[in-house]
Amino acid sequence: MSTYSTITEQLDDAEAARTEGRRKMDWARQHMPILEALREEYEADQPFAGQRIAMAMHVEAKTANLVELLADGGAEVAVTGCNPLSTHDDVSAALDAHERITSYAKRGVDDEEYYEAIHAVLDISPTITVDDGMDMVAAVHEDYPELIDSLLGGCEETTTGVHRLRAMDEDGALEYPVFAVNDTPMKRLFDNVHGTGESALANIAMTTNLSWAGKTVVIAGYGDCGRGLAKKAAGQNANVVVTEVEPRRALEAHMEGYDVMPMAEAAEVGDVFITVTGNRDVITKEHFESMKDGVLLANAGHFDIEVDLAALDDLAADRYEAREGVEAFELDDGRRLNVLAEGRLVNLASPIALGHPVEVMDQSFGVQAVCVRELVDNADAYEPGVHDVPDELDKRVAEIKLAADGVEFDALTDEQREYMGSWEHGT
Repeated sequence: MSTYSTITEQLDDAEAARTEGRRKMDWARQHMPILEALREEYEADQPFAGQRIAMAMHVEAKTANLVELLADGGAEVAVTGCNPLSTHDDVSAALDAHERITSYAKRGVDDEEYYEAIHAVLDISPTITVDDGMDMVAAVHEDYPELIDSLLGGCEETTTGVHRLRAMDEDGALEYPVFAVNDTPMKRLFDNVHGTGESALANIAMTTNLSWAGKTVVIAGYGDCGRGLAKKAAGQNANVVVTEVEPRRALEAHMEGYDVMPMAEAAEVGDVFITVTGNRDVITKEHFESMKDGVLLANAGHFDIEVDLAALDDLAADRYEAREGVEAFELDDGRRLNVLAEGRLVNLASPIALGHPVEVMDQSFGVQAVCVRELVDNADAYEPGVHDVPDELDKRVAEIKLAADGVEFDALTDEQREYMGSWEHGT
């Protein structure tokens, strides 16, 4: 084969990838009315002209529409992945074709390549960061402190990232303002509950071709994501067990009708284990030793540290691919413990993963978009540290969604508003 033919084929493959990525983005865009309304506004106003936005996100079709919205609003955008296995390469290629977007996201990178891409994104000397997991913010502080003075602020998408940011803030180490997008009602009540609940269970079922009915599903963690997983699993006729370390959440799960027990006990009865704590070493050697043959181990938290895979590997006499996206660890006694998506985010890192439903991410990314504009318009109002999203911005995103769905709702009368704001009205 001639060199010319090889180059031609590579160009054809690249064009095919961009076309497929665009097709995925266009499908998602049809179902993202919030971003579509904001796109119309931002294209007209160009609020991000002159801004440079560095992003570390799950680069797939829904995220791509947020990235493109910011670029169409005037920004120069550089983006990479926030998980080595969640990027859709065709979507990354489609983004990179935009004149104001550079995408460094690539699926299947090792740790060194992952952080090299983050550093490449930061080479644009950003004025705003948009993060999912806080790796971008950490890189700024550890490797590029000279950028801090020029940063207006940032936005953080996920629970784990906000936990890390708050710890950083408490230590006095966070040197620019970051919105905790994850903690706002439009994110928590929909993305975490419905998004994680539906997408994690759907991807596990599609990856394994197994039913939920009659299985005992152990949910480790009963925050917003765990609550959604438990509700959705019970709705598909699974028996749900919850493990928790926080007494009020454990009590809430108990009063919702779920069995609550320590992981040491749950390990003996579970068929499927889904971790969603944001913490490390949730399922460890002692738990593996008492699990049944054939269990499924999945993580729907952010990082691949919730299931102790190193300990499982030490216990295993053999390990092999049982099915695409499923690795079996066979123990000395013949029991097989099956790990999905290498212990990474099962709803984004499995071979067939598509992430959260489009409509759910439209809401979350709508909040991201209005927060980026808030930083551009009112950066002086925010000191370094973690900030809640202004409630009026969150409500505005909800109003756009309701209008798009043709849903009308009541408003307070002047008398009601006065009553609710007064302490003088008694019995």
